[in-house]
Amino acid sequence: MEWILTTLNWYVYLFFLGILAYPITKRIFGSFFDKGYPFAKTIAILFLSYVVFILGLYKILSFTQANLILIAAVFLIGYLYVVRTKKGYLLPPISINKNFFIFLFEEILFLAALFFLTYVRGQEPSVRGLEKFMDYGFMNSILRSKFFPPLDMWLAGNNPINYYYFGHLTGAVLIKLTDIPSSIGYNLILATIFAQAITMVFSLAGNIIYLFYKSMKHAVLGGIIGSFIVNLAGNLHTIYLFTSGYNADAPVPFWKILTGYNPTKYWYPNATRFIPLTIHEFPSYSYVVADLHGHVFDIPFVLLTLAILFIMFIRRSQTDTQHQKPLPLSHKHQPQSIFHSLTTNYLLLSTIFLGFMTAIHYMTNAFDGPIYILLTGFFLIVIFGFSRNLFLYMGVVVGSFLLFSFPFSSHFSPFVSGIGVNCSPDFLVSIGKFGPFLFEKGNCQPDPIWMLFVLWGFFWVCFALFLLLKYFQQKQTLKPSLLQTAIDDFVFVCFTFGTLLIFIPEFFYIKDIYPAHFRANTMFKLGYQAFMIMGVASSYTFMRILLLRKNVRFILSLVFVFFFALIFIYPFYSFPAYYGNLKKIPQLNGIRWLEAFYPEDKEIVDFLNDNIKHQPVILEAQGDSYTDFERISSYTGLPTVAGWWVHEWLWRGSSDVVGKRIPDIIDLYESRDIQKTRELIDKYDIQFVVISRMERDKYKKLYEEKFTTLGNKIFTSTNGFGALYQIKKR
Repeated sequence: MEWILTTLNWYVYLFFLGILAYPITKRIFGSFFDKGYPFAKTIAILFLSYVVFILGLYKILSFTQANLILIAAVFLIGYLYVVRTKKGYLLPPISINKNFFIFLFEEILFLAALFFLTYVRGQEPSVRGLEKFMDYGFMNSILRSKFFPPLDMWLAGNNPINYYYFGHLTGAVLIKLTDIPSSIGYNLILATIFAQAITMVFSLAGNIIYLFYKSMKHAVLGGIIGSFIVNLAGNLHTIYLFTSGYNADAPVPFWKILTGYNPTKYWYPNATRFIPLTIHEFPSYSYVVADLHGHVFDIPFVLLTLAILFIMFIRRSQTDTQHQKPLPLSHKHQPQSIFHSLTTNYLLLSTIFLGFMTAIHYMTNAFDGPIYILLTGFFLIVIFGFSRNLFLYMGVVVGSFLLFSFPFSSHFSPFVSGIGVNCSPDFLVSIGKFGPFLFEKGNCQPDPIWMLFVLWGFFWVCFALFLLLKYFQQKQTLKPSLLQTAIDDFVFVCFTFGTLLIFIPEFFYIKDIYPAHFRANTMFKLGYQAFMIMGVASSYTFMRILLLRKNVRFILSLVFVFFFALIFIYPFYSFPAYYGNLKKIPQLNGIRWLEAFYPEDKEIVDFLNDNIKHQPVILEAQGDSYTDFERISSYTGLPTVAGWWVHEWLWRGSSDVVGKRIPDIIDLYESRDIQKTRELIDKYDIQFVVISRMERDKYKKLYEEKFTTLGNKIFTSTNGFGALYQIKKR
């Protein structure tokens, strides 16, 4: 079947990308039982995308399939040359050992996850609804770019995208490399992120457990549980499956409306909008609704960062085993200090790499950059304490972040105007502003503890269980090794930091353009990361419980299983609610829905994509955010005069950016003054005019005849509703 062959074709490229990066991955993750194999694909995509971004930004190498292959080939040749020089052979010897079967299992797991979500998305693949037009438009604009930064498809005038679009660039890289149409690639990218995350969490959680237990059985079980928690589980909101339901705008404590199992009253999105005027999404919901936003693209990169932090952190135990402390950056190499030097060099390289990763996070989902700088700081405090080394290594992280993010930052203007204080007292409100802090009257949204527990209670229960098992462990005579202690410390930091992220929006919020939902993005971005960080830690907690005495183990396991059952059932309601009974033959073309609703637009999009090169400006009807307006610019990557109003307002910091163009667009379609129309065409450098059903419906006084004077009709749709005019140049 066609969807299977398309998915396999896509997978082949991903497989070879993983093979390409595996030698480096093996060196980074040498202490892992699987040598970090599931991280190889992500590292390859990351490396390829960043290199082509830098080369394209400085006009050194254009963004083409041939150049992507060239970059990969140069990397491979360079690696083979180094290996032959150092080891005397061109390719490393291949042997069938226990690692081979682990690799095989993880590759099968990746392929199964890829096909699972591809099949699910194939039930309803439409790139439509929520913010898919935005994400798809970004990727199409990038795909049309010869060099970078890419153009904003919703603001004509050589305006680069003012958004954190690096994740969309990685998606465009895969589409360009595989030469699969973007309308299909959109859905395959989502499935790829899911497959990456499934296998990466399996590897990270499994290796954390393996390094503690030295038991492959426990590692595999813990890895599977961790993968499910992070990628498919929901929160404790599923308790409302057993209630009479509530009005989404006015949540009621579940214990007041308990009735017994009542699934007809449950609506899965409420788990992400439970606290009024806020957002608290998690990966499982993201995979269901299928918006390719920055927080989704960043999932594999976040897991890579967590894995690097874990490796760096447990190296501390290796240093302690040798009764030594990590040396300062200024340490001079001495023959008697080889171990010190290796440890210091590893820490230095790790912190540089973490600085690079925080830059990637910032470029992919801006909030995540500061989040993971802060998390790195937490771990460095545990490693060094408040010492000179702490500030030296944090300086390396921050310096690396600034260096690697500079190419992006030089073309990006953040759209955050300050840090608001939630429920500011009157004396601060009278001050109004102090430095970056804002004290705004009326912005007060305290959250009841019970509502926070519904959202995050599973992780807090796991945190409490972790603390209890540490208490009971102290009662036992078996003393943990330094490595085991370091692993426990890593998990403790994860729980603590995740909890901190959850409580920050109770006191502070990042100021944006939304008045009533002023905390929404802050809670969303911080809570999303807390979910993943504590999700990994939670799977470890359950496996650690198995080390306790039987009676204690039974009680703590029972508590875990009860709460795990509530988060476990979420995808069994969310996926069917969105995709139906999952029995249709999958089809992956995300813009095929146009054939049923706007067939003339489908023909116009196909004509533009097949015949128009580069990025000339088009004119189409302007409309509000979250509507079907701007479908042509989104589906072609061609910039239009003005797009979704609220989105451009957020990105550019002013409603006037679009607001002042709307009257011009009306005149372009309705004015009977040919000269005025010509002046507006020249003002925006419009080369093509779209007239279709949405234009005819919105602009009641549409004067189409003038475009035969100003240009030529180059396309008419089969049903006669759609037309495309090419404007004559003066």
